[in-house]
Amino acid sequence: MRPAKFVLFGSSIVQYSYYEGWGAILSHLYARKADIVLRGYAAWNSRRGLQVIDKIFPKNATEQPSLVIVYFGGNDSTRPHPSGLGPHVPLEEYIENMRKIAIHIKSLSEKTRIIFLSTPPINEAQIQDNSDPLGQPLKTNETCRIYSEACLELCREMNIKAIDLWSAIQKRDDWRDVCFIDGVHLSIEGSKIVVKEILKVLKEAEWKPSLHWKSMPGEFGEDSPYDPVGPDGKTTINVSNIPFPEDIEWD
Repeated sequence: MRPAKFVLFGSSIVQYSYYEGWGAILSHLYARKADIVLRGYAAWNSRRGLQVIDKIFPKNATEQPSLVIVYFGGNDSTRPHPSGLGPHVPLEEYIENMRKIAIHIKSLSEKTRIIFLSTPPINEAQIQDNSDPLGQPLKTNETCRIYSEACLELCREMNIKAIDLWSAIQKRDDWRDVCFIDGVHLSIEGSKIVVKEILKVLKEAEWKPSLHWKSMPGEFGEDSPYDPVGPDGKTTINVSNIPFPEDIEWD
């Protein structure tokens, strides 16, 4: 059976997710079950994502993804530059950009599922060079909250699965100390929270077929005489669905 295709689409939170991050963890969990395709673009905002949506997700593709996980917002929420340059996107435009991205992905296939990730928090004290020439912060946790809530409200309106990363990460008492590499991009501890929330959505979603990793069949998972020989010396052990390591913590 050909593995499903999941696409991770967004900015640097997506592009860097293979550096001991949530994208790498998903790829490990879904080995032999889904091909995780990375479409992450550092420094991008929702405006740039919308500009290339047709190229990344062509409607006439012979194979459409089973799942698309979308993240934009952190760069959009950056303080605007007086020149008009830079990543800032006004809140209302951000909402409409995300709406158009969702509409396009929904149109790909009746079986293409969507999850939006809301803007995560940041640790302002950890970020280097986080001020403009007037000394005003370029990124604040408060603006992240505003864009996060806007994304979540849009998803409620459009009946799209969404994950409130701004709240989920801050449930840890020590989130500022352990969840970031540089105050913005997620560490392994921050990424574990993202994976936990994604798997929770996939497990609870009433999607047919289920896209939760424990419910999906593995590619070439049939028994084989070439598998490791069992203790009885007469049968083999099918290891295709045995997690690695065996004490893996994911549900």
